[in-house]
Amino acid sequence: YVRVDNVSAAALATYRDAYGPDVTADDVFDYVYGLLHSPDYRTRYAADLKRALPRIPLVSSADDFRAFTDAGRQLAALHIGYESADPYPLTETDTAANGIPDTDRYRVTKLRHPGRGRSQDLTTLIYNQHLTLTGIPPQAHEYLVGSRSALAWLVDRYKVSTDPASGIVNDPNDWGAEHGDLRYVLDLVKRIVTVSVQTVQLVNALPALVLTGEPNATA
Repeated sequence: YVRVDNVSAAALATYRDAYGPDVTADDVFDYVYGLLHSPDYRTRYAADLKRALPRIPLVSSADDFRAFTDAGRQLAALHIGYESADPYPLTETDTAANGIPDTDRYRVTKLRHPGRGRSQDLTTLIYNQHLTLTGIPPQAHEYLVGSRSALAWLVDRYKVSTDPASGIVNDPNDWGAEHGDLRYVLDLVKRIVTVSVQTVQLVNALPALVLTGEPNATA
């Protein structure tokens, strides 16, 4: 096997000139990933980001470069490994009768928050007719993937649905049943909350964006 980095030699040379000879291609990747999560960056270049590929500026100090790099590395690990994150300690309220099989207890048909519109209770998630999750923190709704939070995407996608053209049923319970983990979707909700909360914490800890100049496309 031959490793091929998606960071060009010219880009790597630029970063080493700016921040020292020990900068690696992985550092550049992690720096970019961290920078793309910066609220300062997203606000300052919002107009450009709507119509062009992201252009990556150089921050003004090696300390800030390392701060963005370290945050980017943690964010990447968190997002890639979301299925292995520790489930967030949400409160499970289970009203199922004793003896109900777990295939029914943990089966999801359609997730939903109670209430509608502005009165919707985003701290609570109705999992099914037996199970309700409470204690969802506000940060769980602050981490956006595109136009919606990661949790909102999960709530929208993890439901039983039938394709009208083919009649094929998409059932999110199947994967857990096939792998002997009937709580898979339930624990995934909790894991996405953990990922969202930790993402917001990392993003809020990023340094202010102080640049050496205008953005470039070297990365």
